[in-house]
Amino acid sequence: MPRTGKISRAFFREHIAPQLGANRPETTLGPQHGVDFGVLDIGGQALAVATDPVSILPGLGFERAGRFAVRIVLADVAVSGLDLSHLAVGFTLPPDLSDDDFATVWGAIHDECEALGVDIITGHTARYAGCSFPWVGAATAMAVGDHDVIVRPDGARVGDDLIITTGPAVEAAALFASLFPDVIDCEDDRLARVAAMLDDLDVVRDTRAIAGIDGVSAMHDITEGGLLGACHEMAAGAGVRFRVDTDRVPINDDVAAVCSTLEMDPWQATSSGSLLLAVDPDATDDVLAALRDRRTTAAVIGSVDSGSGVVRDGEPSEPPAGDSSWPVYERLLAAATDDTDDDTAADTGAG
Repeated sequence: MPRTGKISRAFFREHIAPQLGANRPETTLGPQHGVDFGVLDIGGQALAVATDPVSILPGLGFERAGRFAVRIVLADVAVSGLDLSHLAVGFTLPPDLSDDDFATVWGAIHDECEALGVDIITGHTARYAGCSFPWVGAATAMAVGDHDVIVRPDGARVGDDLIITTGPAVEAAALFASLFPDVIDCEDDRLARVAAMLDDLDVVRDTRAIAGIDGVSAMHDITEGGLLGACHEMAAGAGVRFRVDTDRVPINDDVAAVCSTLEMDPWQATSSGSLLLAVDPDATDDVLAALRDRRTTAAVIGSVDSGSGVVRDGEPSEPPAGDSSWPVYERLLAAATDDTDDDTAADTGAG
C-alpha cells in the first residue's frame, strides 16, 4: 500500500477481494479495482452506489469547499450513466469548526443537491477530538434506473474511440492555485485563471449531457493517478489495449505552465472533473457535440485495440506508482506553513 493515495490493484486482489462479507444474490456488481461503483438489483431496478471521503478545504472558502466536495462525491455514481437520486453524508468534524462555518458548508451541499435533483436521505454529523481538515467524513451517492442503461468503467470494446473531457491535471492545478497562490512562482493573472477553473469541473452535468447517446461503452472519472492511471485501470478492467496519442490530448496553456512550475507530471496528477470515455466511433461526433454544447472541452485522444496495457505514442507504458500531485501538495503546504511562521515571527519580533 502506498504511503498516500489509493491502494494498488495487487493490494486489492490480495487483501480486499477475497474478504467481502456475505455473497448476496441482489449484488450484481461488487467491488472491483478501478470500477467506480457497485450495483444492486432491487425489484428489477438497478441501484448504483459509491462511497467516497468527504474533503473540505477551508482555504477555498467554506461555500466553495462544500460545493467542490459534493461534486467529487457524486461523480463516481454519475459515470454509471444512471441519473443521481440520493445521498447519505457522515461528518467527523474537528472541534474548532464553528457552527456558522459548518452551516455554510451544508448550505452549499444542499444547494448543489437541490439543483441536481438529489435527495439527502440520512447521515451523521458530530465533532470529534483528533479529526482535522481536509478529510472530515464520508458520503454515499446513489442512482436508480434500468440495468441496461448502466455504463461500466470496464466496458471498453475493441474499435472504440477514446475521448477525454476538460483535460489532464485541471483539478490539481486549480486546487493548488486556489490554496497556495503566494508560494507558486507564476504570474498572478495566470494563477487566478487556473484557480477559477475549479468551479467549472462538473462530471455530473457532463455525464447528463451524453445520457441517452447509444455507443458509450465506458466512462471513468479521472482521479488519483491521473490520465495515465485511468487509462491503465480501464484497459486492465476490460482486458484490452489503449493506444493514446499525446499530441491529441488537450491541455490548457495556463494549467501546463502551473504543472511545469511545480514539476508535476500532468498525466499522473489527480484530475477529478475530467472524464475518460470509450465510445463507438459511430457515436463519437454526437458525444463531442453534446459536451461542447455545455462548453466542456472534449477530444478524441486514441483508440481501443486487442491486447493489453497502455501504449503512449507508440511505446508501452507502466501504471503510475502514485499520484504526482501528492508530493507537490505536501511541499506547498510546508512552504505555506513556513511563510505563516515567518510572518508571525516578524509581527511579534521573534526569530
